[in-house]
Amino acid sequence: MIRKVEVERFTLNSSKPFDQVVAALNSAVGHPDMAEFWKSTHRAQSDAELQNTIEKGLGRTGLMLFAEFDHGAVVRKGTGRATPRMIRFVIGNPLIMRQMVQRVPDAGSYAPVTILIDERSDGVYLSYDRMTSFLAPYQNAAALNIAKELDEKVEVLLASAAA
Repeated sequence: MIRKVEVERFTLNSSKPFDQVVAALNSAVGHPDMAEFWKSTHRAQSDAELQNTIEKGLGRTGLMLFAEFDHGAVVRKGTGRATPRMIRFVIGNPLIMRQMVQRVPDAGSYAPVTILIDERSDGVYLSYDRMTSFLAPYQNAAALNIAKELDEKVEVLLASAAA
C-alpha cells in the first residue's frame, strides 16, 4: 500500500543571532541522558513508573531532546567557511507518541519530530514539518487531534525561540 502524504512545512524567520535562537530552543526542552533514559524506560515496571521516568526528562514545554545533528559542520568542511550554520533537532515526548501510535501505528515513523534551525543571509530560519500533515491520510480523528496539539506545542516553541 502506498499513501500519498502532502507535507505542510511551518517556517519562521528570526532576526535574532543563530546562537541565541539555538539557546532559546535548548532552554525550553529537556535534556535527559538518553542512554540512561532508555534504560529507565525499559526497567519501568508499571505505566505510572514509565510516565514518571518520561516526565522527569521533559522540559518546560513538555518536550525533550532526543538527538542533535550539526549539519552545518559537515557542509562547512567542504567550503572552509564559518557558515552556513545548521542544526537538526529531534524532539518529542514519548507519551504523546504513544497516544498517536495506539491509533495510527505508522505515526511511529514520524515521532519524535525534527526541527531545523539554519542561518541564511536574510536571517535564521526555524522549520518544522507538521505532524497533522503526516497523519492526515490515515483519517483517524483522535490521532489527528493529538497531532494538532503536538503541532501547536512545537510551533509555540519555535515562535518563542525566534522572538
